[in-house]
Amino acid sequence: HQRRYLNSHILGNGWSHSTMSAEEDKKEAGSGPSSGTTSPFRSRALSQDEEIQAARRRQESISFDYVAGLEQLSEDNMLAIRSLFNRHLHCTLAKELSVATERDYYLSLAYTVRDHVMAGWFETQQVYYRHDPKRVYYLSLEFYMGRTLTNTMINLGIRGLCTKALYKMGLKMEELEEVEVDAGLGNGGLGRLAACFLDSMASLSLPAYGYGIRYEYGIFEQRIRDGYQEETPDHWLEYGNPWEIARPEYILPIHFYGDVKWLPGGKFEWSGSQIVLALPYDTPIPGYRNHTVNTMRLWSARSPNSFDLSYFNHGNYIKAVIDRNLAENISRVLYPNDNVFEGKELRLKQEYFLVSATLQDIIRRYKNFRTGAADSQYQRTSFEEFPRKCAIQLNDTHPSLAIPELMRILVDLERLPWAEAWNICCKTFSYTNHTILPEALERWPVSLLERVLPRHLMIVYEINRRHLDHVITVFPGDIERRNRMSLIDEHGEKSVNMAHLSIVGSHAVNGVAGLHTEILKNSTFKDFFELWPEKFQNKTNGITPRRWLLQCNVPLATLITERIGEAWIKDLDQLAALRPLADDAKFLADVIDAKLVNKKKLAKYLAKQYGIEVNPHTLFDIQVKRLHEYKRQLLNVLHIVTLYNRMKKNPRGDFVPRTVLIGGKAAPGYYMAKMIIKLITSVADVVNSDPDVCGRLKVIFLENYRVSLAEKVIPAADLSQQISTAGTEASGTGNMKFMINGALTVGTLDGANVEMLQEVGKDNIFIFGMTVEEVEALKQGGYDPVKYYEGNPELKQVLDQIRDGHFSPDAPDRFHNLINSLLVHGDRFCLLADFAAYIAMQDRISDEFRNKEGWARKCVLNIAAGGFFSSDRTIKQYASEIWKAVPVPVKRDKKKDDTKEAKEPAAP
Repeated sequence: HQRRYLNSHILGNGWSHSTMSAEEDKKEAGSGPSSGTTSPFRSRALSQDEEIQAARRRQESISFDYVAGLEQLSEDNMLAIRSLFNRHLHCTLAKELSVATERDYYLSLAYTVRDHVMAGWFETQQVYYRHDPKRVYYLSLEFYMGRTLTNTMINLGIRGLCTKALYKMGLKMEELEEVEVDAGLGNGGLGRLAACFLDSMASLSLPAYGYGIRYEYGIFEQRIRDGYQEETPDHWLEYGNPWEIARPEYILPIHFYGDVKWLPGGKFEWSGSQIVLALPYDTPIPGYRNHTVNTMRLWSARSPNSFDLSYFNHGNYIKAVIDRNLAENISRVLYPNDNVFEGKELRLKQEYFLVSATLQDIIRRYKNFRTGAADSQYQRTSFEEFPRKCAIQLNDTHPSLAIPELMRILVDLERLPWAEAWNICCKTFSYTNHTILPEALERWPVSLLERVLPRHLMIVYEINRRHLDHVITVFPGDIERRNRMSLIDEHGEKSVNMAHLSIVGSHAVNGVAGLHTEILKNSTFKDFFELWPEKFQNKTNGITPRRWLLQCNVPLATLITERIGEAWIKDLDQLAALRPLADDAKFLADVIDAKLVNKKKLAKYLAKQYGIEVNPHTLFDIQVKRLHEYKRQLLNVLHIVTLYNRMKKNPRGDFVPRTVLIGGKAAPGYYMAKMIIKLITSVADVVNSDPDVCGRLKVIFLENYRVSLAEKVIPAADLSQQISTAGTEASGTGNMKFMINGALTVGTLDGANVEMLQEVGKDNIFIFGMTVEEVEALKQGGYDPVKYYEGNPELKQVLDQIRDGHFSPDAPDRFHNLINSLLVHGDRFCLLADFAAYIAMQDRISDEFRNKEGWARKCVLNIAAGGFFSSDRTIKQYASEIWKAVPVPVKRDKKKDDTKEAKEPAAP
């Protein structure tokens, strides 16, 4: 029986990898792309002993011990990587060398690296279930992960080993890394922050899970055609995703629509709903060299109905598939973020789909706390411990429906009294706010909620009733305050204010920068702060140094490690040891050389991508972020045109040469942002082709800005533009990435720029423009932008040129609406008021850039001050001050006790 099974199911034509001798294994490992050999498949007869041995090896190949053995890879067993690579090429991808493509080689490498992650992934989950610690659940509608391969190899400590193994097979690691498609499951800062947080939580050994949606199409691909942005679908799953594992055994039902029935005893039943299935896909998130591998679980929508053959019998194929398509549309595409909330039904379904599936999964894990599966011996029947075992973080208001959903589960399904359920709910949830722009705050129409989620609307009304009773008790007679604090917005179309719901249903509310949090407390949520001052906290954002320095800037990371060691990789505060080196001439020269290497690399990329040659010795002046009026890319353009005019006026003048790079995507429906892109490209066409400028000024718009492009651009920057109107940017994280990579910042006192100023000192950052208070005073006093236009000749010339068609001779009125937004419609974001200060600061920057050593000294001091902006620091603060969660280390020594019992603090 064993022989028949092996021959028919494993060996096929008589060959099996598992039957190869040690000598044959070495030969097979050497048969890579450079060997010139064909596929190693061959036929030979097996003896009975060999067949039995093959069966044993097959069992070993799926055992935990075998996978754990991969963790022991070293220089001495590099053959193991080459062997795994070839086996995946031949067996997983079914490709011979004669037909294998570069993508096949990338996939083979990705599967090889993923194999190496598995031991830690298995062991991490075993440790978590063994010790049953408090788990953190990070709910986010966006996870902007970018590429996974390089980050995973670095965190595992095997990139050098893999690079050498590929080299011996005639392959280049850098070329295979470029094949990987970005996982663009986010619009910008919010999704990228979530990705950095996952890396930090794993690197800090926190028992944590990321929950989101597996969008079939991520953030759109941006193409520039005739200077205009065009959007094309980002089908990032076109060639499959080697990092994810489907988990159909955990598929869950999600309900929409239906009716609510009143049951005896004051209970309710939601019935007659339509069901969509949520299929989870898991991606391992390895920490940095600590054996911890956490999980990101993304949900994909599936229809519960198979094809109705009766439709086929009547020839109606479209009807047969339409129901499936409607259900699966929920996870089809990521909504672009234009900072203007639109209450669309599909978006509401996405948000509820995420929270419903996630809460069911969390509760399953909570109840079955030892194994994750039903087991009466290890099953909780009470929710009393829920807040002490589960911390749920809402990343903005997108997952805020989790609050009424948990109440529905506890009250309707688990039959808990309302007061007890509400107490559990409030102790479990915490809420991060990411915006203060009023038009961006979510408000769902009551009519839409009533139709799609009828039971949840009832629960929201009951939450609101009890909440307003409490408000009027604390502030008796203050009807205006009660109305302002209501969860139901009665102005215009009746709607539910999701930010208010998030605050009421959470035990902690945090902003993401010091200034942002103060604005929340003193303005946006002032009433709530006065009611619950203890809820409000600040947690300044951070970035992971593994991706944003160690991975993307090898020359600088190597230089830093040579001088202060490698402890900074896990403790970014160690960068402070670089401060004394700011006066070390040799170190400054090395920093200049490292920057030049990065600039030459980017210049080569720009020449290849855009056909534009740039001088790497010029000042690389960079602004990369989402296109939005409040981020003031238009102010940057006004400075470019000012420089251009000066050069035209004085062609032989002594100007500091600049290469200005601007990149970012505009939401498809955001007309003004898309016209700003057209203006940038139009100005670039004129400037780059003008012989009077003579290479002293180059302007390039970076098409399809994304994480992998950021990893090329940021290390090469000399100047980082963070010029949003004071009081509009919540935090920003791009500013931090530029800072630790040795770029100097020109910016306003907005978002995290304020804390950057505090950390680095006023002499090492270029701060200009109005403060939040000055902006408010200007507007209250009646801001007249025309006064600034008429009072500044350079500004007037620039605006007149744009308005009169100097940069659009084929359509002179093309940019009228942009100019009207400034001169006719009030210049909402105060570009003209800040113009003179901005130009003066840019002039100072040019003067300071002439002093190479002085500039390098400021760069070093910026890098040395970057420790505060590590996402590790941010996550430590969340864990200790909000989540009350402690690390659970995963140790590899199986002969000793893996971990010590986690001593959990009391729930908040």
